Amino acid sequence: MKNNLLSWIDRISPLVLACALTCVYLATLAPGLTWANNGADGGDLIAAAATGGVAHPTGYPVYLILARLFQRIPIGSLAYRTNLLSALAMVCASLVVYALVKRYLDSQKGLHSSMPALISGFAFGLSSLAWSQAVITEVYALNAFFVAAVIYLSVYRILNMRRGYEDAVLGLMLGLGLGVHATIIFLIPIALLVRSISLSSDVDAKKTFWKGWQLDWKSAFWTLLWIMIGLIPYLLLPVWASSHPPIDWGDPVTWGREWWLVSGQLYRGYLFSASIADVWIRLQLWAGFVTGQFGLLGLCIGLLGLTIFFLPSRLFALTIWGTLVYSLFAINYNTEDWYIYLISVFLCFAIWIGVGMHGLMNLALRSRRWPGWVVGIAVLFYLFALAAYHWPQVDASNDLRAETFGREVLTKAPENAFVFVQGDQAIFAMWYFRFALHERADLVVVAPDLLSFAWYQDVIRSTYPQLSLPKYFPWPIVLEVTNPSRPFCYVQSSGQTEISCFSQKSFAQ
Repeated sequence: MKNNLLSWIDRISPLVLACALTCVYLATLAPGLTWANNGADGGDLIAAAATGGVAHPTGYPVYLILARLFQRIPIGSLAYRTNLLSALAMVCASLVVYALVKRYLDSQKGLHSSMPALISGFAFGLSSLAWSQAVITEVYALNAFFVAAVIYLSVYRILNMRRGYEDAVLGLMLGLGLGVHATIIFLIPIALLVRSISLSSDVDAKKTFWKGWQLDWKSAFWTLLWIMIGLIPYLLLPVWASSHPPIDWGDPVTWGREWWLVSGQLYRGYLFSASIADVWIRLQLWAGFVTGQFGLLGLCIGLLGLTIFFLPSRLFALTIWGTLVYSLFAINYNTEDWYIYLISVFLCFAIWIGVGMHGLMNLALRSRRWPGWVVGIAVLFYLFALAAYHWPQVDASNDLRAETFGREVLTKAPENAFVFVQGDQAIFAMWYFRFALHERADLVVVAPDLLSFAWYQDVIRSTYPQLSLPKYFPWPIVLEVTNPSRPFCYVQSSGQTEISCFSQKSFAQ
């Protein structure tokens, strides 16, 4: 009877996790284009996928392929369908966290592992930062899935698959993950290393673990080879660009332009450019972010799991590495949304929470069996209460700012006007309405911040062949002078829609 109950719990736990997170994400999912939760890039990603184009650096080819598939789902708006990709990806990432913790705990003696693993999955899936990216169009939810999958494949065998095939699957996931977000490159060295540890089991004594490192060059070779195969989607970027889509960052039809795009040269200036004072402030914020995600209780349980209950193992090494390297990158990446890159850190911390819960529940078992389950259920309800507190902060279901902005500009802009749009969120929103939804085809939407790039001038030429364009036009005024019959509007969003329109004739008078 006892074994049947535990077996039933094993089967039902991942289903409970998946269904609960799906319901929460759908309830808070943005119904259309949104600027909630730092979702400014959504308009660019949706429009690039819808038009067969190329998104901002690094191009994100794997993400765009999946986004195009989701955009074919016959429900909701185009943006809503693309938002669904993020929700599904974060549910899958949370399930992989559950599987990671459960498999690790199954190798240890003590309480049944499903409850601690379930707590770990909910701790990550309901953390405010992960949740915020699950309800908007962005690459970070899908990136979280690939990070979790790479950690799992680096640590554990896949059924009874041969080692060579496992190396291929791991390498393929790493390569495809690079087509979602380039930061997964941080996991390549540790993934190669931990799979080469000579251990008889996933968890061994400390001396055995630290003496078991021996690089398997054959395994490393096959993994690297399949990483290269996983990068094949990047070869699609010049193919997409050759059709001259209106969203065509870098116009990567040459190797030089493609390298500019995939290497993220546009953003290199942000790398390790934060001042010492900013780094110190962010270090203090880092601890606050961890507490904010899991609460003080979750923070304590995670630290207990890391320092007391976690035995040296491949999973231990990977989570330590992931926490350190992603924290270092985020803290030194000099942008306002630097903290979003901590999602992978919180994924690792959620694993520690699962290990810590297992240890605490085992301690409670020393008297009777039921106190351990009471502790687990109490922490689970604590996470749900914390989620209720976070709900208003991450809920994107009522955010209509981007939709209102776009509609207002389309309504007020005169016929055949140039629309010069300032700011990422504003220009990406206009790309969504103009190119993805094909509204107001008479308007010429231009991003003045990009006019200095030769590739963007080429995109303007191919997108608006009816314009009279000089060889070089780095400023809006050049377009105005060479096309005097067209009115022009200057647009931006600073809490409200700001649009000022003029005609050449009225300006001359």
